[in-house]
Amino acid sequence: MSGPVRSLDLAELRAFCAAVDLGSLGRASRLLRVSQPALSKRMRTIEAVVGTRLVERSPRGISPTPAGTKLYVEARKLLAQAEAVDDLVRGLSGEEAPVRLAASHTIAEFVLPGPLVDFERQRDRHLSVELMVANSVVVRELVRDGRADFGIAAVDRVAQGVAPLTETPFCEDEVIVAVPTEHAWARSDAVEVDEFIATPMVVRDPSANTRRVVEEALAERGLWLTPPLAEVGSTSAAKATALSEVAPVLLSRMAVGPADPGLVVRRVRDIPFPRRFVMVAGAEETLPAGARALAAALAAGVSAPITTG
Repeated sequence: MSGPVRSLDLAELRAFCAAVDLGSLGRASRLLRVSQPALSKRMRTIEAVVGTRLVERSPRGISPTPAGTKLYVEARKLLAQAEAVDDLVRGLSGEEAPVRLAASHTIAEFVLPGPLVDFERQRDRHLSVELMVANSVVVRELVRDGRADFGIAAVDRVAQGVAPLTETPFCEDEVIVAVPTEHAWARSDAVEVDEFIATPMVVRDPSANTRRVVEEALAERGLWLTPPLAEVGSTSAAKATALSEVAPVLLSRMAVGPADPGLVVRRVRDIPFPRRFVMVAGAEETLPAGARALAAALAAGVSAPITTG
């Protein structure tokens, strides 16, 4: 068989590698921001240029053939070199593409400000960060659909069902009861279970991870919360409502600190509500250089568990 009539260009190699990395033309098309039919056509063109089948297609997705594996290994090397050249050019011109970071409300408000400032100070040149704030399910959807380079989301069964993303541990947290100092619970060292489940409280909306963590822990014990006093869409609104109504509120431990003198932290006796956050992304090789650098810096800067004392 004669050799290919032309060489593959970088866009074709990037599309091929993205499809292999993600194991799905659908997910790769979202990452590359092209339609799936367009990506399918591009894959057929690549195979025609090479002169052999490069991927096997099945209802579960795609996987590389032996020839595809060989091409993938060499293509990855070439793309890494091309990216290094792009980084150099951007550095010479002083420009760098913004990083699109999606984060849960808790992380965006109470964890990211310091590490983002530190990251900016340590860099030779400015890197713009577009921060998208949403609940953990939506964070995963933004990453899955290619609208965010990577995200930081809480771990739970509902969120993990969104997409098969790569997860890297980020930090630990717990859901606590924030109690106004005028409330009777503020005078106890812990909240009794029967009082906890029978008292109307301020809670986040049903899609929020803080609420699901509590409901799932109670369900395991055959318990459930009484209907809430109020459902709100953000942490700041939850705290404001709790203070105005002198009512307990379910919050992240990270959300209550010295800036909240009207609230004290209380836990439910014998029922902990732990949770953890992870960084979510597609295949690491598909991340732009700036996003990889930011993700590594955030992981290093928030490597210790969030204190819950």
